[in-house]
Amino acid sequence: MSYQSNRDLPESIRDQLPETAQHFYRVAFNSALQWYGEEAKAHQIAWSAVRNQTVSMNSAIS
Repeated sequence: MSYQSNRDLPESIRDQLPETAQHFYRVAFNSALQWYGEEAKAHQIAWSAVRNQTVSMNSAIS
């Protein structure tokens, strides 16, 4: 099941992430789900994308 908007994300994700990070999560999840066809793997990849984006943004600020 892909997510069409951030409002479609699970509540646990919406509660943990700001709006921008939710967007990264959603895009990464949808892409990984399409590529691998496994929701569990798509969630892992989406969390990894959020972590990588956060590190990237923090490095740009420093």
